[in-house]
Amino acid sequence: MVTPSATVDGVWIVDPEAHGDARGRFYETYRRAWFPAGREMVQANRSDKAAGAVVGLHYHLHQADYWLVPRGEARVVLHDLRVGSPSEGSTETLELSGDNCRGVFIPPGVAHGFASLTELTLTYLVDQYYNPADELGVTWDDPEIGADWGVSDPILSERDQANPRRGDIPADLRPHASLRR
Repeated sequence: MVTPSATVDGVWIVDPEAHGDARGRFYETYRRAWFPAGREMVQANRSDKAAGAVVGLHYHLHQADYWLVPRGEARVVLHDLRVGSPSEGSTETLELSGDNCRGVFIPPGVAHGFASLTELTLTYLVDQYYNPADELGVTWDDPEIGADWGVSDPILSERDQANPRRGDIPADLRPHASLRR
């Protein structure tokens, strides 16, 4: 089942039907037709993280992501930074895990991050090749965003610790609702 988020405009949540028997299980993880406003995914990435790691909030002006956690448990935080979006300023939290098989499509302009509630593997597809100029961030613990990461002593990168607060993002790096979804 593919449903639009009730909280953040342009985000789609995938709860696939798993099929299994004594040998194991099977589920479809991605289908291009699920996201009519999206583009073809051109790159696949994998992130393995230790329990307690937080990959803080980052966003893109031009790239959409599709996330899946095939192993472990993650708490995903999404925050709509897009000026003029119907859900501007909204924050959503989702649990993705190897057990629930859930995926999430994240459009440009929506900040996204995750906390490793266990050791995990996160795989993600993107619709643009890696571009360091389109790797932007907002501080993971900004009180204006109010994210509940579900970890008490997060392991953070230097980059995540140095990102600006939402209110300090320069105007030329603020995403707008007119961004392609």
